[in-house]
Amino acid sequence: MNSRYLALLLLAGLAAPALAADPEALAQSKNCLACHAVDHKVVGPAYKDVAAKYKGRKDAVAYLVGRVRNGSSGDWGPVPMPANAVTDDEAKQLVTWVLSRK
Repeated sequence: MNSRYLALLLLAGLAAPALAADPEALAQSKNCLACHAVDHKVVGPAYKDVAAKYKGRKDAVAYLVGRVRNGSSGDWGPVPMPANAVTDDEAKQLVTWVLSRK
């Protein structure tokens, strides 16, 4: 293995935990913030509004992980949210972060 390849692997390994530790950076990297913002509606609802809507719902995380992964329509108006290229773990991180917004 050449040193350039090894250096790239090391950098990739260092970046992955950083994204995992920062859900907002993950949201940015997955283009969530192109349609959503924490405190105001863009194309999709504000994250604080999502958190308020699902507050107290026992299955909120699992339900919203499915909506993020598979897409959704009809809950927030006529514009559907497309399915997103995220893993289950990434979707759970994002949803947990969204539900913590106030």
